[in-house]
Amino acid sequence: MTTAADILALAAGHGLDLDPAGATLSEAGLDYRVVMADDADGRRWVLRAPRRDDVSDGMAAEARVLDLVGPVLARGGVAVPDWRVRERDLVAYPALPGTPGLTLTPEGEPVWHVDPRSPDYAARLGRLLARLHAITAQEASAAGVEVRTPEEVRQAWRDDVARVTDAFTVAPALARRWQEWLDDETCWPDRTVMTHGEIYQAHVLQGPDGTFLGVLDWTTARVDDPARDLVTQLGAGGPEMLQVALAAYAEAGGRAHDGLAAQAQHLWDASPIGYALYALTTGAEADRATAAALLDPR
Repeated sequence: MTTAADILALAAGHGLDLDPAGATLSEAGLDYRVVMADDADGRRWVLRAPRRDDVSDGMAAEARVLDLVGPVLARGGVAVPDWRVRERDLVAYPALPGTPGLTLTPEGEPVWHVDPRSPDYAARLGRLLARLHAITAQEASAAGVEVRTPEEVRQAWRDDVARVTDAFTVAPALARRWQEWLDDETCWPDRTVMTHGEIYQAHVLQGPDGTFLGVLDWTTARVDDPARDLVTQLGAGGPEMLQVALAAYAEAGGRAHDGLAAQAQHLWDASPIGYALYALTTGAEADRATAAALLDPR
């Protein structure tokens, strides 16, 4: 097992000397082990060590995303990680200000530091997404960020559903709902935008007054369906807080197509697909067992 000391030694090999006293290791992430430690000046650093080769393969893409979105969000007072070390075995950056709204205990249990049904949080999220989604597909493409057209988004979901149903037993009612969703012309977007992909309270850093100060973990960011950035707001805050977020989004200049809320619900219902794909990537028996239980609960 990789320890905090192992990751601090990696950092030292890349020229970053950190104090092991007070260093903490988090195993909560699916893709990275994370250590936080201080340098000689007392500055806190975040060290991310990839768990698998496929995570290392995606680092260059995430770095391009950060270079693109960083200046845009900074104009609204929101920071993103500034990677000072960008290597296949380690990413390191100074810790951002603020604290996450959600953390996990060592046992993996969620600990909420904000009310997930807070209208203030929902409105702030809507305004943040309006700024992020204003980055055009053309700007993202020029920056080397992955761009999916509306047609490619829908086809990717068709491919993912086919892959999962081929590899696992899926409850007939669930498979039927997925097919009805794929066939529904009303919910799919007519344009794609720059998205984070996993934006929720654990990845949003806030000040004492609730101000958004930073956004973490841009691993899955790309130009895609805008609804993907509203899924966890729906899951945590419910339909009412989703509407609060959408109202703030529209007021801040975000373009909400008629089926956006419905698409967020569909994506929430499709979350077992994402976990099943993760299980196929890791190949771990425990992950496959969890995916199988989500896809065919009996």
